[in-house]
Amino acid sequence: MQQVWIPESLSLMEKLNILSDAAKYDVACTSSGVDRGNNGRGMGNAISPGICHSFSADGRCISLLKILFTNECIYNCRYCLNRASNDVPRATFTPGEVCDLVMGFYRRNYIEGLFLSSGILKNPNYTMELLYQTLYKLRTEYHFGGYIHVKAIPGADGRLIEKTGFLADRMSVNLELPTAEGLKLLAPNKSRTRILTPMRQVQNRMEENRGEVALYRHAPKFVPAGQSTQMIIGATPENDFQIVSVAQALYRKFQLKRVFYSAFVRVNEDSLLPALPGGPPLLREHRLYQADWLMRFYGFEGEELLSEDRPNFNVLLDPKCDWALRHLEQFPVEINRAEYRMLLRVPGLGVRSAQRIIRARRMGSLDFPDLKRMGVVLKRALYFITCGGKTMYPIRLEEDYITRNLLNVKERLPLGLGQDVTYRQLSLFDDMQLPLGEGQGQRPA
Repeated sequence: MQQVWIPESLSLMEKLNILSDAAKYDVACTSSGVDRGNNGRGMGNAISPGICHSFSADGRCISLLKILFTNECIYNCRYCLNRASNDVPRATFTPGEVCDLVMGFYRRNYIEGLFLSSGILKNPNYTMELLYQTLYKLRTEYHFGGYIHVKAIPGADGRLIEKTGFLADRMSVNLELPTAEGLKLLAPNKSRTRILTPMRQVQNRMEENRGEVALYRHAPKFVPAGQSTQMIIGATPENDFQIVSVAQALYRKFQLKRVFYSAFVRVNEDSLLPALPGGPPLLREHRLYQADWLMRFYGFEGEELLSEDRPNFNVLLDPKCDWALRHLEQFPVEINRAEYRMLLRVPGLGVRSAQRIIRARRMGSLDFPDLKRMGVVLKRALYFITCGGKTMYPIRLEEDYITRNLLNVKERLPLGLGQDVTYRQLSLFDDMQLPLGEGQGQRPA
C-alpha cells in the first residue's frame, strides 16, 4: 500500500470543526439498503431498513459522521466554497484520525456510520489512495462493521476505486451540474466523461459481483448498497424538464439507487453565478424530489410530468396533482376495480395505501371510511375517485373547480420552506451538547 504523508498543524477537534462544516453542501448521503452483520469480533453493523436519522433545521442528514477528508482542492469550481482560490481555513485528516473519530463517536452512540467525501488533494489518485487507506484501516484494524458511504474520485485509477468499493457499502460520484455545458462554464477542470467513467465502472463491477456472490456465498461484496449521485440545482440555466430527463437517463443507464438534488447556495461572489434574490431555490428542489419519487416508485415517466412545451413544475401544486388535473379524462377511478398502476396515479394515494386497497377489496367492497382507515388522504383523493360508482361529495370534474379546492388544502412542505432558511449544518457538537474540548478517548463527565 502506498504511504501518504500529511502535515499536522491543527488539533483533531479543530479539523473536525472545519471538515464537518465543509461537508454540509454534499447531500448525496443515505444510510440504508444493506445488511452487514459482524463476526462477533468487530464493532457495529449496518441494517437494511436504515439508520435512525437526526436532521438539522434545513433538513440535512446528520446521523452519519459526515465529513470531508480534506477541504484542500486543486480545482477552482466557481460554485464551491472550497475552491482553490478561496481564502478559507483548510484542514486534512489522516486515515488514523478519521478512524479514531468514527470509533469514538460510535461507542458513544452518537453516530451509526460514516459518510466520507473529499476535496482533491494533489491529484485524484493521491486523494483516492487516502480514502482507501482510511476504509482499509477502519475495516481491518478497527474491525468496524457499520455503514460506510464514500465518494469515488473522478479521474482516479480504476483499481483504487475497485479496492475501495469492496470496503464501502455505498459509493457515489457527483454529477455536479445537470449538463456538460454547465460543467464547462462553472467547473472547467471537470468533464461529463470523466465523471461518468467511474460511475460506469462501479455499475459494471456491481453486476459482476452479483454473479460472484451467487456462485460463492462468502465472496466479498462490492458496493452492496449501490451508488448515488448529486446535481446542483439553480446554478446553471437548465429547466426542470432537462434535469428530470438527466435523472431518468441516469436511473436507466447506470441503475443508480438515488439521484440527489441540491438547491444552489451562492457562497462565492462570481459574475458567472446567478444572483438568487429570493434565496436558494428550495421549492424547486422539493418539486424535483417529488417527481423523482414518482419516477422511482409510482411508474411515471419524466415525459409524462414535463415536456419541452411545459418545461417547469407548477409552483402551486405537486407534480402528481398537476398531472392528474391535466389528464382528467382518466378520472374518476373506481376504487373497487382499478388496476394497481392506476391507483398509484390518484393524488392522495401512496404505495402502501394502494397495496392495502388491492388486498382489502378481495374481501369485499370498500367505501370512503375504509379508505380513510387505510391512510388515503381523502382531502386530495376525493376529486379523483369513486366507491361503488359514487363520489364522496357532489363534485364537478373540472380543472378550475378542483384546482381551487386543492389550493385550499395546504401542502405539507419540508421544514424550512416558506420560512427564513439558513444553510448552517447542525454540527455533532450542537446535537450532542459535546464541548469542542472533549474529543474521542474519554467520555464527557
